[in-house]
Amino acid sequence: MTDPIPALPPRLFESDAAVRHVGQGLLARTLPRPEWTHEGHLAATMWLVVERPDIDLDADLRGIISAYNESVGGVNDAAQGYHHTITCCFLNAVRDHARETAGQGLAERVNALLLSPRGQRDWPLRFYTRELLFSVEARLGFVAGDVVGAQ
Repeated sequence: MTDPIPALPPRLFESDAAVRHVGQGLLARTLPRPEWTHEGHLAATMWLVVERPDIDLDADLRGIISAYNESVGGVNDAAQGYHHTITCCFLNAVRDHARETAGQGLAERVNALLLSPRGQRDWPLRFYTRELLFSVEARLGFVAGDVVGAQ
């Protein structure tokens, strides 16, 4: 039996401007595709939560991400692209983290999130079995977690 390969540490953001670059690039659909990483997703979402309260993320985030994906040649369908349940899960995590870190700088808040348990790529698996989380149903719409006792 081999030991699992440890996860690489997240790419942290050097400045508030670097976070804004990702968020603004997402909205404008000008962000280079290689920058649309897990870290980029969380940075853009934090920027949207903190600095763009005029955008109704519950109603509009699906369209924002889907349009960006298509603008860089991606496809949003039952097998790839936008994943609604994962997006909702991380949006709630970002909102909670934003409330807890009010008054801190944008990059400081994003970096703290990325280094926290809820900033890890596999964080939604605390609430979902892999089978449910990666189902077509969860990709296309929101499904409630199925891990008993998860909070």
